[in-house]
Amino acid sequence: MKDDRNYCVALFDSVSHAMKAEKILKKAGIPHKLIPVPRSISSDCGVCLRFLPEQKDAIIDALESTIRISEIRELLP
Repeated sequence: MKDDRNYCVALFDSVSHAMKAEKILKKAGIPHKLIPVPRSISSDCGVCLRFLPEQKDAIIDALESTIRISEIRELLP
């Protein structure tokens, strides 16, 4: 079954930052998924966090004091 929803991805400087962000978001109960960085996006890190656009502000708020987000991009289906 194909997922036609739009998603955003948060990119990080390293895999360890992405994994730490995942742990923080999981603890906060914010829906997300750790995925490989899509080929259409360049990054120094091999993984990123995928989430629904409506979660963007909650994710920024949850991570801003502990993890630096390199970039947030929108993924189109």
